[in-house]
Amino acid sequence: GAPREAEWYHLCSACFPDNLTHFQGNEMEHLMLRLIASMGCSSGPAGRAPGCRSVSVVFPGPVTQQGCCHFACELLKHVLYQRHQLPLPYEQLAYFCRRALPHAVKKLPHPLDLGSSRKCQQLLMDLEGVFWHLEAIFNLTLVPRVLILVGGNAMSPKELYEINLEGISVGNAEESLQTPSCVRKLFHSLFLADVFSELQAVPVMGTIVMVQGHRDCGIDWFRPKLNYKVPTRGRKLTVNLSCGGNSSTNSSFQQGVTSVWDNYIWFQAPVTVKGFHE
Repeated sequence: GAPREAEWYHLCSACFPDNLTHFQGNEMEHLMLRLIASMGCSSGPAGRAPGCRSVSVVFPGPVTQQGCCHFACELLKHVLYQRHQLPLPYEQLAYFCRRALPHAVKKLPHPLDLGSSRKCQQLLMDLEGVFWHLEAIFNLTLVPRVLILVGGNAMSPKELYEINLEGISVGNAEESLQTPSCVRKLFHSLFLADVFSELQAVPVMGTIVMVQGHRDCGIDWFRPKLNYKVPTRGRKLTVNLSCGGNSSTNSSFQQGVTSVWDNYIWFQAPVTVKGFHE
């Protein structure tokens, strides 16, 4: 079926920097169609393989380290909403919960009661902490992989979402692609792959974020997990991000990680992001 209005909102808010809270109904769909048209592709999951659990996105050039962090944060928001851990897309939820404006309250589809409001505030605070410290670790080390673990625990999650950045070529701001255009390409690929539509609704669960980085990067918020092994059980979706274009530009990880792979370990966020339903 057609995506819900909130889904249009989430996809568009990830790809367009403008505030989207004033868009409603068909306006949001038209904005999404603008996004799809701008990339010269059809608006549907044509060619999607049933049960697809891997999506590959090739950017036509290098990206910045800050861009890689942005990809991870946007995918975390997307997973939480698509897997029913957020009642609304992140930006929309943050707008309604943080701005106690009369017109915002009137627009809220289902006003939150006091208990839900407290849960919402706690969730937003936890997520903002994760986003801030993700930016910190991306500034300190190359990050070959990020894991989003939904449900269960770090050793045995119910669902695992892996962001594979090993094929990324990191460049400086002048030589790299613009991050917004890369985010559009990423979400366009997820939109066409339609990887969430066949999954059943799940109850409220906790979400853990794991980041792979250099053992001596100096991060003091994430907890090092020296012997951590990526779980092999549970539903898994891998998002493979890589850079093409200039064939003389090798992956930053091929240049810097392979020879010192033993120095890269997993770090676990010290908070479990607890979802909530209205």
